[in-house]
Amino acid sequence: MEPKMSLEEHQSRKGKTYKLLLIFAMISILMIFAGLTSAYVVSKSRPDWLSDFVLPSAFVISTVVILASSITFYLAYKSMRNDDRNKTTLFLWATLLLGFAFVFFQFKGFGQVIENGYFFTGSESSITTSFLYIVVIVHLLHLLGGFLSLFVVIYNHYKQKYNPTQTLGIELSAMYWHFMDFIWLYLFLFFYFYK
Repeated sequence: MEPKMSLEEHQSRKGKTYKLLLIFAMISILMIFAGLTSAYVVSKSRPDWLSDFVLPSAFVISTVVILASSITFYLAYKSMRNDDRNKTTLFLWATLLLGFAFVFFQFKGFGQVIENGYFFTGSESSITTSFLYIVVIVHLLHLLGGFLSLFVVIYNHYKQKYNPTQTLGIELSAMYWHFMDFIWLYLFLFFYFYK
């Protein structure tokens, strides 16, 4: 007969399972963006390709904002590990606000593209701007999962479900958030340097 697992062993095994599932999900998401950027590269030979297209300045700001949100999420996790609930609260809310700021600047970037006379759809659009629009929207849709998990983390934090030895929810949410930040950084650099 197998010996019973202790609570710590059970929690550890459960944590490893959840992290493995999240890694598989992130690999799937990565493949989606690899496919989209590959299609972008192939489309460069089209006659309506805009070789002089410049990314809007709001996308630069949004990149700085989302990188800052990764830092605040990491600090929230570290604060919980140090049993500092006040700092955890502060950094979780800062992460959420920075996430909203990121979305704001993404849409501001769309506005700047249109102000510069480029359109995403219709007869006046080009493949360059249409791809930019699709890729950014797909990223924002995936980031929605990050927002949902962050709301759950904040709720559970107020319900005091986390402590220095039980941070699995924060870890999983932070892993996904950092991953989405990495994806945006990759996309931003790709669009910035690949013309």
